[in-house]
Amino acid sequence: MPTSLAIAVARFDFSWGDAAYHQETLENLKLAIKSTKKLCAVMLDTVGPELQVVNKSEAAISLEENGTVVLTPDQGQDASSKLLPINFSGLSKAVKPGATIFVGQYLFTGSETTSVWLEVSEIKGDDVVCVIKNTATLTGSLFTLHCSQIHIDLPTLSDEDKDVIKKWGAPNKIDFLSLSYTRHAEDVRQAREFLSKLGDLSQTQIFAKIENVEGLNHFDEILQEADGIILSRGNLGIDLPPEKVFLFQKSALHKCNMAGKPAVVTRVVDSMTDNLRPTRAEATDVANAVLDGSDAILLGAETLRGLYPVETISIVGKICAEAEKVFNQDLYFKRTVKYVGEPMTHLESIASSAVRAATKVKASVIICFTSSGRAARLIAKYRPTMPVLSVVIPRLKTNQLRWSFTGAFEARQSLIVRGLFPMLADPRHPAESTSATNESVLKVALDHGKASGVIKSHDRVVVCQKMGDSSVVKIIELDD
Repeated sequence: MPTSLAIAVARFDFSWGDAAYHQETLENLKLAIKSTKKLCAVMLDTVGPELQVVNKSEAAISLEENGTVVLTPDQGQDASSKLLPINFSGLSKAVKPGATIFVGQYLFTGSETTSVWLEVSEIKGDDVVCVIKNTATLTGSLFTLHCSQIHIDLPTLSDEDKDVIKKWGAPNKIDFLSLSYTRHAEDVRQAREFLSKLGDLSQTQIFAKIENVEGLNHFDEILQEADGIILSRGNLGIDLPPEKVFLFQKSALHKCNMAGKPAVVTRVVDSMTDNLRPTRAEATDVANAVLDGSDAILLGAETLRGLYPVETISIVGKICAEAEKVFNQDLYFKRTVKYVGEPMTHLESIASSAVRAATKVKASVIICFTSSGRAARLIAKYRPTMPVLSVVIPRLKTNQLRWSFTGAFEARQSLIVRGLFPMLADPRHPAESTSATNESVLKVALDHGKASGVIKSHDRVVVCQKMGDSSVVKIIELDD
C-alpha cells in the first residue's frame, strides 16, 4: 500500500467486499504505517440507501438502444438483458412514467460502455418497465442504480451498516465514518447517537456524504451537525444538470471553509483507471478543487480497480502542490476574517492572529499545542501558506477501573484537514503545563520539523500554546 506518497486517510468502502477482505487490507495498512513511520487515518464508508442491481452469475448483460428491460424487486431471478433484479421493493411507487434511471458499474467513470440510461415507460405492480436509451454491456456482479431527483424511502444508516460498524468499525477504532446518502441533519444525529454507545467510537468523526439534490437542499443544516463533508460528485453529477455541477461545488466548499470544517471532493481523475495520465480537463479539475477550497481529494475507481493506483496518487499529489503555490491566501484570509465578523471568539482571535503573525514575519511553520485538535483546525481554517504542525498533547482519563490516554484519535483526524501535520507529544507533558515542560515539548516539535525538512537554521517559527489560563502566540527565531 503506497502510504509513502500522499495518503492521509484510507477509505474502507463496504459497498465493495466483505469484512474479511477489508480486514486483510487494514492489516496491510498497519504494516505500511510501521515501515514508513507515517500516520494514516481509517474511514469506514457505509452502503446506505444505495440502490443496486444484483447480477449473481456475473455474466455480461447486453442492452440494446430502444429495447425494453424490466426492473424487478424479485432478487430470486437471474439478471438478463430483459430483466434486472434490484434490492429495493419500493421503486415502482417512487417513479412515474418519463422518469430517468441510470444504471452503471460500481464507481462508474462515465467513459466506459458499462453505463446505461433508462426511461420509465410503465409500472406493472412492483415491476418497472423501461426503454433503453443507449446501447451498453453491463459487466461484473454489482451495478448501482440512480433515479434522478427522487426520494428513496430507505434508512440512511441501514441495519447492515450498523452491523458492520459494530463488528468491524468498533474493534478497529475507526477515525471517520463516511455517512453515505446523507439527506437531513437528523441522519447525522442518529448516526452520532449510535456511535456514542460503541465505546471508543464516541470519538469517531462523521463526514456527511452529499450524493443527491435532497442532501443539497438541506446542506446548511447537515453542515452544522457533521464534522466534515464529502461531495460525491459522481452521483451528484447524475442528479444535477451538468451546467449546475460547478456551482454546487464552489458554493458547498465555500460554506465548509467558512464553518472551518473539512471538505472532501471525489471523482477527479476517472480516466486514470485505465490510463497512465489524466486528461487535460481532469488535471485542471484537480487544481480547481484545491483553489475552490477543498481539504482533501478522495480517489475511488482509480485505486480500487485501476491499473495505475500509485501513479494516480503521485500525479494528483503533484497537481495539488502546484495549485497550492498559486492559492491567493491574502484575499482568502481577508474574506474569512470579514465573514467571521466581530467580536470574534477567544480561540478564533488567537488562531487568526497566529496566521497573521506567521505571514508578516514569513515564518516557515506554525506550531500549535492542542489537546482536542480544535485550536489547530481553527488555524488551518485561515489557510496559512506555511504548514501547521499540530502537537497533540494526550490527556489522561480514568473510569475508576483503568487509566487511558486520549490524543491518538485527534492526531489522526487532523490528517484530513488541509495544511495540518499532526504529531503526538509525550503524555508526561500535560496540556496546561509549566513553561519548562512546554519548552521541552517545543524542542521535540522543532526537531521533528527539522527532520521532516520544513524548518531550517535561522527560520522564524510562530508558536501557539496555552499557558495556565492564557493563550499565547509567540515568534521565535532559530539560532542554528
